[in-house]
Order: sequence, then structure tokens, then C-alpha cells
Amino acid sequence: MEALIPVINKLQDVFNTVGADIIQLPQIAVVGTQSSGKSSVLESLVGKDLLPRGTGIVTRRPLILQLVHVDPEDRRKTCEENGICFFLFIYTNFDEIRQEIENETERISGNNKGISDEPIQLKIFSPHVVNLTLVDLPGITKVPVGDQPKDIELQIRELILKYISNPNCIILAVTAANTDMATSEALKVAREVDPDGRRTLAVVTKLDLMDAGTDAMDVLMGRVIPVKLGLIGVVNRSQLDINNKKNVADSIRDEHAFLQKKYPSLAARNGTKYLARTLNRLLMHHIRDCLPELKTRINVLAAQYQSLLSSYGEPVEDMSSTLLQLITKFATEYCNTIEGTAKYIETTELCGGARICYIFHETFGRTLESVDSLGGLTTIDVLTAIRNATGPRPALFVPEVSFELLVKRQVKRLEEPSLRCVELVHEEMQRIIQHCSNYSTQELLRFPKLHDAIVEVVTSLLRKRLPVTNEMVHNLVAIELAYINTKHPDFADACGLMNNNIEEQRRNRMRELPSAVPRDKSLKGPGGQSVLPTEQPPAEGDGPMMSGGAQGEQEGGTGTWRGMLKKGEEGQGEDKMKAQSPQKGHAVNLLDVRVPVARKLSAREQRDCEVIERLIKSYFLIVRKNIQDSVPKAVMHFLVNHVKDSLQSELVGQLYKPALLEDLLTESEDMAQRRNEAADMLKALQKASQVIAEIRETHLW
Repeated sequence: MEALIPVINKLQDVFNTVGADIIQLPQIAVVGTQSSGKSSVLESLVGKDLLPRGTGIVTRRPLILQLVHVDPEDRRKTCEENGICFFLFIYTNFDEIRQEIENETERISGNNKGISDEPIQLKIFSPHVVNLTLVDLPGITKVPVGDQPKDIELQIRELILKYISNPNCIILAVTAANTDMATSEALKVAREVDPDGRRTLAVVTKLDLMDAGTDAMDVLMGRVIPVKLGLIGVVNRSQLDINNKKNVADSIRDEHAFLQKKYPSLAARNGTKYLARTLNRLLMHHIRDCLPELKTRINVLAAQYQSLLSSYGEPVEDMSSTLLQLITKFATEYCNTIEGTAKYIETTELCGGARICYIFHETFGRTLESVDSLGGLTTIDVLTAIRNATGPRPALFVPEVSFELLVKRQVKRLEEPSLRCVELVHEEMQRIIQHCSNYSTQELLRFPKLHDAIVEVVTSLLRKRLPVTNEMVHNLVAIELAYINTKHPDFADACGLMNNNIEEQRRNRMRELPSAVPRDKSLKGPGGQSVLPTEQPPAEGDGPMMSGGAQGEQEGGTGTWRGMLKKGEEGQGEDKMKAQSPQKGHAVNLLDVRVPVARKLSAREQRDCEVIERLIKSYFLIVRKNIQDSVPKAVMHFLVNHVKDSLQSELVGQLYKPALLEDLLTESEDMAQRRNEAADMLKALQKASQVIAEIRETHLW
């Protein structure tokens, strides 16, 4: 199982070359407050002075520290074979390493106290270390100093959370022994991402700096704050020791002596050497647990980046062939979207041909059905039309001209929803362009100029067909208005049924008369007129289309001039709005005569209006049915099918020109960069997959 940590180090090297954060590798992140001794712990684990030291915030960039154990005789060879000690440079002088870390920190983070999340990679090959992967993070601070921004505390916190939120990361929480463990910022941050403490190990530094008369026995025993992975105490070198060039080996010996003297019962489970072995063991077991999931993750990402790279396409070699292929593919996908056979069909909403069908049979159909056959037409309008159609002479029958005028007025109302149907289909065909660009032809994203040119050509074609289709729909309505076919079979049946109903009503009234006799036994009245043998004249207009027939000459009747004059005299006092009868010697001003617009209709007027309304409704339904059937056919022929049939030829004619090839097939500025990044990432993932594949089951146990 010792081979697992070098495998992770190799993976770290692989992904550092492409700067990838998509793989959450197992590692140990060191977290603590500023000047809590984090860097001293790392130097003790390495055994050399290699990290910058000083007051205030010193670690201002994440430092990924890989410790690789090698045999003494193979140390130089191993280092040269790996080729990476620090940014591809090999160092043997640790003073140079410290200076290089300071230079790299200042290059990115500035000369004062700024921080950066760009990591520094450092690999140490030594026979005195155990295999470990550590990340030294900036110390938690509260108050900004120097040129640090005001939100420095928030920036450092976000940087720390970025690393320790990785579920494959072991958190090494460092706290100084001369502070209260209950106020440990490191443990507080660790608990936010690891509330169960399953991947948190606590380290207590500066045991030798505690106040006289106090000790850390309760803390080291876990009685103050229990930590599941354990709590280990260490003794760091003081600043005086560092100034006096005290080496790490002597410091570790002094640490062991201090623990034996101060904490003899706990000396074996504390100290730097025990910490190194514990970290090595935890990291190996952690890698073993994370390895299966890590392998799956790498394989899935490799497949995704392979697909992404394929979508970017290969560099263009034959421009003519490439352009023709892209045009053909777009035209095919556009037509397939209309037909419903596209590869990338929508599942969340209707699109393409399905939406056009919905417009025809749902939107347009329901709109036509909502148009009332008598909408906007009042009884007074009907009566006025009948009167206007009769001219100066009273008509015996309901004039046919009034029906024709009124029914044309109603049929004209079908034109607006028909034109709106054309507009909706045009909008949907315009929408299909974007659908094909986003889902069906990803290659077009490589060439933004070609994409814009195709959109312009298709939009122009649709725009050119829109007036033609609108004109045809307008003509369909005009055709219906041009000739009112009263001989239409459906209309003739409606008229016959209506006449039968009216005749039945007349017969019912005849049966109710007390002295009704057959029509062939009518009596002759004065003047040779035919009258029914009854004291009261029948109601006006017994016939369905008659104006009343001949009436009796009784004084109370309306069939003679005497009756009409008498009725006019009786009505003079009843309606105050009517003009007064002219006085003798006064002329009548005809301009003062008002046509009554709001009064109770007579029986005949009521019947005539009902006849016209029924005829209008019957004929309107016939025309509406024709329009509902013919408008979708016209739209399909003049717009949809025409665009489908001529789309590819239009694109080829407009775009397939030698002078336009180079310009149309110019890739976007970032496409080449994105293709190279995807290729590098795919290469790194494939190499990582090979590294993991070398691990056998025997290595895991």
C-alpha cells in the first residue's frame, strides 16, 4: 500500500501541467491561524529549512508539498528521472528553494501582504521523509495590514474552504498550545466542512511555551475537544533557534527529550516523527478508500472531454467540402425539425412541425370558433339593413340584399385571425433556426460568421415568403366575399329547415283561431276582397316571407288607410319623443323626423330580423369551416413547404462562393484555444487513467 501515495503524486503532477481543479485528489491541507506554527510543522516533516519565515502573514499562496521517500543511493537518479522538484527545476540547496518560493509568491501576490489562490508546486525527494502530499495554506487572519484588501479575512477563508471542502482531503488543524483550544479557529473552520470529524486531525504546537504551572495533558488526552482521527502535540523551533541555525534533526531530538520529561506517558504518541507516520498511514488508507471513486471520475471526465473535443471539430483543411457539408447538414436538420424526425428533438416543449400543427388546429381553430357569427351585429343593425334594402317602397318579402350585405360584414371578421395564423407560423419557422443552431449543428458554433450568414439567408427567405402567404390568405377571404352561394347544399338544407319551422308556427296559430276554416272556403268581402270569417284580423304577416297579405277593412285594423290613420292618432299621446302632429297652417319639416332606434319591434319586424339572423348564422358557419380548412393548406403550400424545398438551394446559391470561403470559415477567437485546452485535458485524463490502471489489488492491502 506504500505505492499509493506516489501514484497520487503522479496524478498531481499530471493535472498541475494543465491547471485542472476538476479532480479532487486525496491530500492533506494544513489549516491554522497566522503564526500558529504551520510552516514549522512542515519543516519538521521535511527535515530541512525550506520555507520562508518571518512575522505576520508569510504563506500567501497555497504550497503543494510532495514528500517522496527514496533510497540514499538512488536519490539523485530518482530526482532527475522525475524531472520536477520546483517548477521543472532541480535544487539541492534549500536556501535557493526558500528564495524561489519568496520570488514566486511576490510575482503573483505582490511585494506586500496580498494573497493569491494560484498554488506553488514543490516536490522533495529524500531518504529521511515518508510519502506525503501536503498543502500549506495562508494563516487565518482578522485585521488587514499593508496593502491587503479590507476583506482579507473573507478571501483567506474562501481559499481555505476551497481546499478543505474537497471530500478527499484530510484536514490538519494546527493550534498553538499557549492559546485556549476552545477558541481554535482551525477547528472551527474544519467543523464547518467536516462536522463528524471523520477527516480532521488536530496538531498542538508550541508545547514548550505554555505558562509555568500549566500543561496540555487534558488537551492531548482529548478531554477538552475530542477529535476522531487523534490529537498530536509537537514542539517547534523558536525564532532564536532559527536565528542560531539550529538544524531540524537537533530540534527533533530536543523535542523527544522534552516530551519524555514533561509528558512521559504520552511521549510515544506525540512528536514530529509520530505525526509523520500517522499522516502517512491516514493518507494511504484515505487514498485506498477514495481510489475506486477517483478512477470512475477520471473515466467519466475522459469520455466527456472526448465528446467536447469532437464537437469542436478538426482544423479545416478542405474549405469547399466543409462549407457544403455544414450547409447541407443545417438544411437537413431544419427540414427534419419540421417533419419531427430531428435527432435533437425537444422534450420539454413543442417545437418545429408539432408547434405548427398546434397553431393550425388549436390556436387558429379555437380562435375561429370563438368568433361569434352575429358578433358586433345588433337587431337594430339588421332592421336598418332590411329597411335600407327596400328603398322607398315597402317590400312584400325580406330583401335578399340585406342578407348579403350583413353576411359579408361578418365573414370579413375571419380575415384578421387568418393573418395572425400566418404570423405565428412564420415566427415558429424563425424559431427553428435558433433551435437547429443550438442543438443540431454544434459545428456552426466554430464559425460565427457562417452561422450569422445562414441565419440571415433563412430569415430573408422567410421574410420574402410572408407577403405572398398573407396575400393568398387575404384572397381566400376575398373569394368568400366575392360570391355568396345561397345554393350551397348545407345552406339550402338550413333554409328548408327554417321555413318548415316557421310554417309550423303559422299552423299552430291557425289552430288557435276560434272560427278557423280551410283556406279554399274563404268569403268574399266588400270590394271583392277575400277575408277570413272572423271578427278580428289575423296577425301581421302570417307567411314566412310575406309582408302581411290582404287585411280586413275594419276600422281598428291596419290593412286600410283609415286604420293606419287612426292608429297614428292614438299614438300621439303615448310617445313623448315623437314629433307632434302639425297644426293647421304650419308646414312639416321633414328634417325633424327621427328614425326610431330604440322601440319595441312589431311581430313582423321581429320575425324578419330572426330570419336574417338565422340565415347569416347558417352561411357564416359554412364559410368559417371553409376558412378553417383552406388557410392551413395555403400556409403549408406558400410558406412551409416552399421554404423546405428551396432552403438548401438558397443557402448554396448565396453562400457557396469561392470569395466567401475563407471569411465564412474563420473560427472564433477562443475556439482554437478551447480546442487546445480540451485536448490537453483529455491527454492528462488518459495519462491519469493509465497511472491508476497500474495499481493492482495487491497494492491496496
